[in-house]
Amino acid sequence: MRFDPPLEEGRLLRRYKRFLADIETSSGELLTIHCPNTGSMLNCMSEGCRVWFSRSNDPKRKLPGTWELGETPHGRLACINTARANALVEEALRAGVITELQGFDGLKREVAYGVENSRADFRLDYAGGAVFVEVKSVTLGFPGSPVAAFPDAVTTRGAKHLRELALLAQQGVRAVQLYCVNLSGIEAVRAAEEIDPAYAAGLRLAKAAGVEVLAYGAEITPQEIRLARRLDVLL
Repeated sequence: MRFDPPLEEGRLLRRYKRFLADIETSSGELLTIHCPNTGSMLNCMSEGCRVWFSRSNDPKRKLPGTWELGETPHGRLACINTARANALVEEALRAGVITELQGFDGLKREVAYGVENSRADFRLDYAGGAVFVEVKSVTLGFPGSPVAAFPDAVTTRGAKHLRELALLAQQGVRAVQLYCVNLSGIEAVRAAEEIDPAYAAGLRLAKAAGVEVLAYGAEITPQEIRLARRLDVLL
């Protein structure tokens, strides 16, 4: 996924009210842009860190740009825009990068399923039946460690998705939890039990019920981002 038009660079002044970020561009322009990340963004940002943003000329938009990438306090690049995760996964699925999910005949997004009014990020159709895939964007890293973690804040929605996937697996339907690791320099992923023990327990239960747990890591530059390789999942 190439950024088109190209991203612009700046420095973060502050993030506030969850969805707002004040930045100074490389030309000295002061802007308030949209922060498309509902999480805590723990270890993802610090005042003065480099950021890259996409600019919009749409007169109907209240804010002139969207925060896309950031340099973490530990020198990694992170994709801040969580909405990119599903697009990255779809691109990788269609290109055959995610080898465990190759060979599908059809792909649908946002498909209703389960008993808790959920929508699967993807339903892949094969000759032998459907596969339901939930995607989570991972950006929580730690200094000196190649292991990232999810979530960066308590997520009741994420726990609900694990329950739904587990129920499908128990019914004989193939179900996949896929972590899209939007953080450079990572080799493995784990549940952030220190942040959300209920989610970590739910992940272990889902795995035991037959849910496949996969993680793929992104290669990130200010010009392009793409899922490139499978990562280990530490349960």
